Amino acid sequence: MTIFFALIGAKALLFLYIWLLSTIAASYLSERKGYGEKPGLATGLILSLVGTIVWLIVPARRESKWKTIGMFGRGENAAKRRTA
Repeated sequence: MTIFFALIGAKALLFLYIWLLSTIAASYLSERKGYGEKPGLATGLILSLVGTIVWLIVPARRESKWKTIGMFGRGENAAKRRTA
């Protein structure tokens, strides 16, 4: 019987980590696309993995980091080299 509870605890911990990582990803994507971190955090907390997919579909704003330096960024040196 204790093994059963241990397996439930391990699965719950795994689902907790998945939920938190998807929330982090949704928050990062929304901030990068120019909407701020809070909308991404809210969608990630409420919708879990679907929230991350939503922010992959939402178009980026014109002056967002997503449009200017890309999805992951290239650092300040690459941006300076590109403008020079």
